[in-house]
Amino acid sequence: MTPFRNPRTLLAASHDIVAVLATWYAAYLLRFNLDIPRFYVSQMVDSLIIVAPIQTVIFLSFGLYRGIWKYASLPDLKKIAFAVGTGTAAIPTLMYMVHHPVGVPRSVFILYPILLLLVMGGSRLLYRAWKEKHLHGFARLDGKPVLVLGAGDAAASLVKSLERSTEWRVIGLLDDDSRKQARMIHGIKVIGPLSDLGAVSKKTEVENAIIAMPSASHSERRRALELCSAAGVKALTVPSFDDLIGGKLTISQIRRVELDDLLGRDPIQLDSAGLQDFLTGKTVMVTGAGGSIGSELCRQIARFEPGKLILFELSEFSLYGIEQEFSNRFPEIPIVCAVGDVKNAARIRQILELHRPDVVFHAAAYKHVPLMEDENAWEAVRNNVLGTYTVARAAQAGGVGKFVLISTDKAVNPTNVMGASKRLAELVCQSLQASEGTRFVMVRFGNVLGSTGSVIPKFKAQIEKGGPVTVTHPEITRYFMSIPEAAQLVLQAGLMGQGGEIFVLDMGEPVRIADLARDLIRLSGFNDGDIDIVYTGLRPGEKLFEELLADDEQTLPTPHPKLRIARARREDEAWLSKLLEWLSASEIMGDGEVRRELIRRVPEYAPSKH
Repeated sequence: MTPFRNPRTLLAASHDIVAVLATWYAAYLLRFNLDIPRFYVSQMVDSLIIVAPIQTVIFLSFGLYRGIWKYASLPDLKKIAFAVGTGTAAIPTLMYMVHHPVGVPRSVFILYPILLLLVMGGSRLLYRAWKEKHLHGFARLDGKPVLVLGAGDAAASLVKSLERSTEWRVIGLLDDDSRKQARMIHGIKVIGPLSDLGAVSKKTEVENAIIAMPSASHSERRRALELCSAAGVKALTVPSFDDLIGGKLTISQIRRVELDDLLGRDPIQLDSAGLQDFLTGKTVMVTGAGGSIGSELCRQIARFEPGKLILFELSEFSLYGIEQEFSNRFPEIPIVCAVGDVKNAARIRQILELHRPDVVFHAAAYKHVPLMEDENAWEAVRNNVLGTYTVARAAQAGGVGKFVLISTDKAVNPTNVMGASKRLAELVCQSLQASEGTRFVMVRFGNVLGSTGSVIPKFKAQIEKGGPVTVTHPEITRYFMSIPEAAQLVLQAGLMGQGGEIFVLDMGEPVRIADLARDLIRLSGFNDGDIDIVYTGLRPGEKLFEELLADDEQTLPTPHPKLRIARARREDEAWLSKLLEWLSASEIMGDGEVRRELIRRVPEYAPSKH
């Protein structure tokens, strides 16, 4: 038979047949107090002609030999119990149907399944324990010793997973819950609270600790990291619950602690059904598709299986990168790679007429504040404002259903050219909004971790060189979120928008950049005093605190807890005509003249003195 082609399967089946014979005999022994009468001995042997074949066929039909004893667990035990129970019911039934002359004592039918279940289940669990080197209760001595911080579900799963690891050897757990202390989890003791890490690591000479608290708040994870740093212990962590539940990662995939872990935020609940209607099977265009936000938007959109994805990008290198990624990760999604400038009306119109997108996400923009402040002010305004108008107007003429503008918190009470230009872009979209046709939606959020031009890659490069890490001001703060979180909320806002709204994302609590630098220093394996932090002064156009709402703005709630709608000032078509007249000027304007024009057109704009 096919199951017995594997020698190990044949050995397992032979073991179970022997177990059937032995437990049937043992049931008779127990029935007759270890002294079976000669008459019943012959009856017992005759009855095995029915018992052994029936039980073997049932074992095969229940698939007992598809599993591997090394990984035997509760589901295997349940399967054995059902197979034994079915056999116990089938044996007397068949004996009655064929009028078998042997009279089996009723107590044997009670004792036999109990004994057989113990033997079959016990032997499998003993084999697994032996394979995992726990048969005689001795601990593994191979692998690097490690402490686990946390004693919850994630820690329990981690300890169980690491039992078979040759790289790690868990010697104890630490948890602040006094009810768990001195208890055992899979044979490993919860030694004490997290604050004992220094003493325990010194006593045991442990150099690594795994933070197994994926559902803990970022402040709790930050404290755990600080304890590791103070104890001179390398901090590692496990994947987030999102990744574990989604099947992307397993609990044993231990990694270095990242900044996202310390700035952790609650997982986002998306309207998946609504987004499927919004994106699935549709033609979607993303401008700036090679940038940080644009590329992540493309990845998130790909999850909903669009009919076609148009990647529009000015940088040939960036476009090539995202094209190669999609060819490998999403080969089933048709993509169009279009090189072009968002200010080029003819090129934009050509792409829209050829592919007829249903939705356009406009992420293309100049975003770096100091670079756009001096020497490049006119280019920043033309790219961010005229580029937005060009794509938005073409979308309106081409019958695009929704146009989603990626804006920024720097558009609120702007002190720099970049922020003022993005505020103008918002006003352009609002002034284009008509009662029918394309619906324009704006989404305003702050900094994203790891984006192009963000402070995080700069800090990492400075740390790699041994410092110093440069921060502009000791009190400067910013809002941060991860790139995937920002992209997901942009999609959600695009779905919810009915036209003309400015959605404001919940950015959580602002973070001091100096604290961010210290966290990165610790995450890189250094103590606070190892690498200096130097304050260089605010840069042109930079302000200490970013805002999500202007002084005269209020917000309205939405059905999504992380999205609100700003009640902002709007402009009309006459205002738009005058703006376009300015932007269409053939002469290149100087930085000072650009700022004076921005003050006229964006009353809340107050140029920075820095």
